[in-house]
Amino acid sequence: MSTTAEYTASHRFARISARKVRPLLDLIRGKYADDALDILKYMPHRGARLVERVLRSAMANAEDQGVRHVGDLVIVDARGDGGPMFKRLMPRARGMAYLVRRRSSHIAIGLEDYSKLEA
Repeated sequence: MSTTAEYTASHRFARISARKVRPLLDLIRGKYADDALDILKYMPHRGARLVERVLRSAMANAEDQGVRHVGDLVIVDARGDGGPMFKRLMPRARGMAYLVRRRSSHIAIGLEDYSKLEA
């Protein structure tokens, strides 16, 4: 297996924390693209919609590069890395202030042809 995926797509600066997206990415890593779409379609999480859009984009990129059966591609790279944070102050009692971190993430998905993985 190579270190870089053949067909990739990413959503940078997604307004959801990486901690909420990572379990969804762990769920689909190593599966066929069609199976992963079916799994994500029935997940009730908001992050599942974001991951689903990135996966569809990666499949469209593969189709654009000439892959005939994009459903037969395997998800070899599914990452949810932390992005920049908006830092805000929340007023608290006795004149104090707490820091509120509004987190973002970078979602990246890489696909490869299964026949090339076996070779």
